[in-house]
Amino acid sequence: MVARDMQGRFILGPRLAELAAAAGEDRLLATAGPVLTHLRDVTGESAQLYRRQGDMRICVAAAERLSGLRDTVPVGSTLTMKAGSSAQILMAWEEPERLHRGLQGARFTATALSGVRRRGWAQSIGEREPGVASVSAPVRGPSNRVVAAVSVSGPIERLTRHPGRMHAQAVIDAAGRLSEALRRTS
Repeated sequence: MVARDMQGRFILGPRLAELAAAAGEDRLLATAGPVLTHLRDVTGESAQLYRRQGDMRICVAAAERLSGLRDTVPVGSTLTMKAGSSAQILMAWEEPERLHRGLQGARFTATALSGVRRRGWAQSIGEREPGVASVSAPVRGPSNRVVAAVSVSGPIERLTRHPGRMHAQAVIDAAGRLSEALRRTS
């Protein structure tokens, strides 16, 4: 909680920053429901919010498509960081060493993640599961660090082989609303 600087003065320690980030994540969950519902309604596809936990990602909130064929990811589902557009988002802004480790065995490359950073969104086509496409964008905390990924997913037949063309802007807008909520409440 407390540390010393180079002159020996007491300063706020790194654990306090971790606690502040955790509090921000709770605010994220409180805001997620209406944002994901709106994203689902705008795109007509299921919407999810993922956070990274170690070498996995967890679906922490979702708004499922109300009818018809849909990609269902129940809240609490633990998924790999090796495939999928939200995994790409959660990996793209990692520190170099963690990024290098995370790319081992991944279905995407460092070059693909460079494109994700440049565009500000990711897409996957059959990467996590055959027949499923998705588009994701980063949610940023008050320090501008990526704290989560917001995503829409559904069958390739509806999202096409270029789901970003259809839904990237809606997903970016949803991520922006969540990021703004975190900045307002910090």
